[in-house]
Amino acid sequence: MAALTVATYTLSRLSKLGVDRIFGVPGDYAFAIDDAVEQVPELSWVACANELNAAYAADGYARIRGAAMLSTTYGVGELSAINGVMGSKAHRLPVFHLVGMPSERIQKQGLITHHNLGDTVYDRFQELSAAAACVSAVLTPDNCVDELERVVREALRQSMPAYLVISEVNGSQPILGTPVKGEPLGAVKRQHSVPQELEAAVGTILARLEAAERPVVVLTHLVSRYGVRERALELIRKANLPTAITPNDKGTIDEAMPQYAGLYAGDWSSSDDVRHLVGNADLVLDIGGIVTTELNTGMWTGGFDAAKVVSIQDNWVRAGSKVFVNVAIDDVLNALCDRVSTRCSDHGLKLEPKPLVGAAGDATCSANFYPRLQRRLRSGDTLVIETGTCMTILNKLLMPAGVTAEGQGLWGSIGWATPACLGVAMAKRSGNTWMVTGDGSHQLTLNELAVMGRYGVKPRIFVLNNNLYGIEDVISERGHGYDDLAQVNYHLLPEAFGCINWLSARVSTVAELDQVLDQIESHDGAAYIEVMIPNEESQPMPENTIDSGYKLKTPEVG
Repeated sequence: MAALTVATYTLSRLSKLGVDRIFGVPGDYAFAIDDAVEQVPELSWVACANELNAAYAADGYARIRGAAMLSTTYGVGELSAINGVMGSKAHRLPVFHLVGMPSERIQKQGLITHHNLGDTVYDRFQELSAAAACVSAVLTPDNCVDELERVVREALRQSMPAYLVISEVNGSQPILGTPVKGEPLGAVKRQHSVPQELEAAVGTILARLEAAERPVVVLTHLVSRYGVRERALELIRKANLPTAITPNDKGTIDEAMPQYAGLYAGDWSSSDDVRHLVGNADLVLDIGGIVTTELNTGMWTGGFDAAKVVSIQDNWVRAGSKVFVNVAIDDVLNALCDRVSTRCSDHGLKLEPKPLVGAAGDATCSANFYPRLQRRLRSGDTLVIETGTCMTILNKLLMPAGVTAEGQGLWGSIGWATPACLGVAMAKRSGNTWMVTGDGSHQLTLNELAVMGRYGVKPRIFVLNNNLYGIEDVISERGHGYDDLAQVNYHLLPEAFGCINWLSARVSTVAELDQVLDQIESHDGAAYIEVMIPNEESQPMPENTIDSGYKLKTPEVG
């Protein structure tokens, strides 16, 4: 490699975390960053269809590798990406957003440039983009080494995005300082614990577990973000604690584990059994921090009594009125695994796949599609779930052993799944990447299919076509014209986008669906299947249910 410039050093340092792709759209003020990618052997450039898609793709990649890189240009590029980066912040993903900027030679002379508002305020976008991150820096030759270490440390400590600005002139100038080699993400100790706080927290958790008669674990996605998922599962197995997840946490637990009891979301739980199990628990061990949004708690029907909850957060623990600070989640889980006792009783719930329904000539619908998909997933596969009606069904679907899933239920930006599927597939080292999306969400970002074809990615994609923004129909009064979609022949898109060796089809009967699922198993390429779904399935929820989520009605007197 040539002399380390600010851009090449930054990319090289971040790649040492185990990141081998950088997603983005090239732009003139970011050329120093774009050019540097070609100088860093560990990195490959992924040219996405637009900056928002690139941010979504980086988000998907970070879910598998633990971190990701995104590159956009000044102003127009970075602002296009903000929605996606903010989603990564909501879902606790360290995406490093690198942005180019006009040269200091331009700034010092007060020259007016494009991608701005016709004035000489050159840093107006930094506050906006930095709001989507937990830490930011403007890198120069003099501060690059020190500032980059600060940014990396904080992004990993909080497990959130970072915003890095590199001007076009500084990006190509040599760093002034001694380079830091860096190490893989898995070797990085991201947070540290104060010993006395850690001992008190662990002792309290163990005492509460020992005293509980009906304990239950609620496991959240934060354990995956901090790389401690396997340790959390080890704790659950060793303690033999019945465990539930909430909708935001789909794919966090291996659902074939005997301790898994189902999805808990109050009235929207996967079964009455799991609703009663969690609701009647005298201790809820919250590993990672339960998110209590309306969609994660069945319109707030799945509340928790704070006195019964022991919550292990990223760097603090709460047990009733006791709060322990500066205790890292990995240290807490390690100590609990070493010291926890095994309980003899099981939850006694029987979880089974949905039954196969539908005769060969029946029209395809949700009832006959999802059970068939469920039976085709294999250990090592990842299912990417789009926000929408498909999410409400797939979150409750029992995953086979070793299958993980990724969704975006908290941020809920429709269109996320298609580019995220690209990022997930590129990050995975084994297993297949499956995706299910509604046609409404898919229309927002379907141009990323061309990028998948270009880079030889082989996802297995199902587009459910009911010609509606189905989820909008569900949460509003039915019949609004604004929920109708432009009609698209989705199954023709892979060929139009230049995708080679893609199995593409439209299915409208159970026989056609079964046939194409068989073909997918023997096909050595991507699959893109348009599944026709009757729009009558998207019926509005009861008026009182809708109002429970939006609080629009005037309360009754009294």
